[in-house]
Amino acid sequence: MENVRTIIEAITIVLQDEKDGLSYQQVYKKIIDSHLYEFGAKDPKAAVQAKLRTHCQGLEFPTASPIKYFKISKRINKSNYYILIDENIENHVECKEIEDTEEEMIPEEKIKSSYEKYLEDLKSKIIDKVRECHPSFFERMVVDLLIKMGYGHNDKSGQVIGKSHDGGIDGIISEDKLGLSLIYVQAKRYAAGNNIGSHEIQAFVGAMKNVQKGVFITTSTYTKEAKLFANEQQQKSLKLIDGTSLAELMIRYGTGLESVEQYRIYKINEDYFADEG
Repeated sequence: MENVRTIIEAITIVLQDEKDGLSYQQVYKKIIDSHLYEFGAKDPKAAVQAKLRTHCQGLEFPTASPIKYFKISKRINKSNYYILIDENIENHVECKEIEDTEEEMIPEEKIKSSYEKYLEDLKSKIIDKVRECHPSFFERMVVDLLIKMGYGHNDKSGQVIGKSHDGGIDGIISEDKLGLSLIYVQAKRYAAGNNIGSHEIQAFVGAMKNVQKGVFITTSTYTKEAKLFANEQQQKSLKLIDGTSLAELMIRYGTGLESVEQYRIYKINEDYFADEG
């Protein structure tokens, strides 16, 4: 059989009559046995694997292509089996239902998976660190975070109130220079399991008085009743931020963190190499 121009074309030819699917190892073997493509890669089997996963429906990672040719039909002994996308064929598995092993992942996916695990670990460490701090520090920190997020008219717009304010408001942010629009902040540095109940949200709403916007931040989480009460408010605009969301925002805006190292992920610019002029 005459060689084809691309690996994608070779894979497509191999899979066109495979209704049950093939593993990437089987796809590679059929390409070699049929002399469909002459590989120049050091690890040609990995090249087939990368093309299958980069163009696989339901698999998303930084270098994944928006153009999908393949999907997963099943999984046997920790190996995924790929078929061509055909809307008339229903025997496929949603990729989100499959927990891939490292053997199935290509390097870009492994990096993404490792980074996600790293972020989960970092979020836990951030919350643990915040819980070790003095409550007054926590109040200053959450006000600083909201300023970094763009609330307030400048970096001096946040004010930590603490115990001195009637009603227990911990911070105030002025959204304009005249202080006509304010955001009240409540900060509770609680241990895990010590969840915020609806009565605490009710007390916060009462302390807001004529102020329409409020942010309640805790290192724990909220009960269903607390969330329901906040959502049902008609006269106030409330935002509840739990420990996980707080850690995510601190990472996003670099609060209390310093960058140690950065890595860049690259993909081939197909348009560049398509220029035959």
